[in-house]
Amino acid sequence: MHVRKVGILTGGGDCPGLNAVIRAVVTRAEQLGIEVLGVRGGWRGFLENDTEELSRQRTRGILDAGGTILGTTRTNPFQVKGGPERVEAAFSAWALDGLIAVGGEGTLSLATKFHERGLRVVGVPKTIDNDLSGTEVTFGFDTAISVATEAIDRLRTTAEAHERVMVVEVMGRNAGWIAVQAGLAGGADVIAIPERPTTVDDICKVVLTRRAEGKTFSIVVIAEGALVQERGASEAHLVVSNKSPDAFGRPRLGGVGAYVAREIEELTGIESRVTVLGHVQRGGTPTARDRVLALRYGVKAIETIAEGASGVMMALRADEIIAVPLVDATRERKLVDEPWIRLCDVFTDVLWAKRRTSPPTST
Repeated sequence: MHVRKVGILTGGGDCPGLNAVIRAVVTRAEQLGIEVLGVRGGWRGFLENDTEELSRQRTRGILDAGGTILGTTRTNPFQVKGGPERVEAAFSAWALDGLIAVGGEGTLSLATKFHERGLRVVGVPKTIDNDLSGTEVTFGFDTAISVATEAIDRLRTTAEAHERVMVVEVMGRNAGWIAVQAGLAGGADVIAIPERPTTVDDICKVVLTRRAEGKTFSIVVIAEGALVQERGASEAHLVVSNKSPDAFGRPRLGGVGAYVAREIEELTGIESRVTVLGHVQRGGTPTARDRVLALRYGVKAIETIAEGASGVMMALRADEIIAVPLVDATRERKLVDEPWIRLCDVFTDVLWAKRRTSPPTST
């Protein structure tokens, strides 16, 4: 089948590098003789007939721009009456031969469903959380950890000047990759992540141990999805900002950093402050690494769909961009594993390090 026209959408949260993907798709598509139709606002564009024709002229100068010229939402057509059928009708009415869906776990899960319903769809992995299986890294992650590391570096100077504890809350719903890598790069004293529940008492003990060693300040890096066990509680839990879930049924996280900072100050008497980096991590100019990775993903995506493929996601493996099954990429999240946790313990967790009776075995 000759591919003449392909749609592209960007869904979910915005991410540094989205415009680079769009630019790459359009540039390579014109070389292949393929028209590109931009679907605005993610999957919502299908429901509202909101599109724009994309050309090399339209995508000039966007390589280093944050956000996305197509806009983005978390719209889930499967939660709208007749939504899937409306998407399929628009796909046909626009004479699309395929669709490139750029997004994270939510967007690509929808792409998988539409592939299973017969639409030709390929995915491009986008998430600053770096939690998509099937690929070694997602674009946007490098920018996020660079921003978080710079913030930690800046907070360290004021923490030292005032002899405070600085709690830095970073993004990370299910996976703590940003907290781990930014925390290690920024010399954090504590790194709390979703993969390993922690207690307020343990965090306070680390802070007090550092003081006893002569350090007058501490940096605590905590992922927004970290499970924290309160004093006297039997289980750890999430801290949420809103009891209403999002369009994909996920809890709206927020507030764990403020909660931990209050508890540290109350339990230790040490002045504590919290900084929530929030959307600063996903906004602004992408790093050079994210720009190049996004370009590579975009070129491979349009070439893959031009070859007639569907139901696959672009992935980075051993410095090559390959296509992997979408269903495999979205079946489970890529979580921080034991080697990374052990590395964190070497530099941040004096309590667990002291409990070890023998060094970890090599794998």
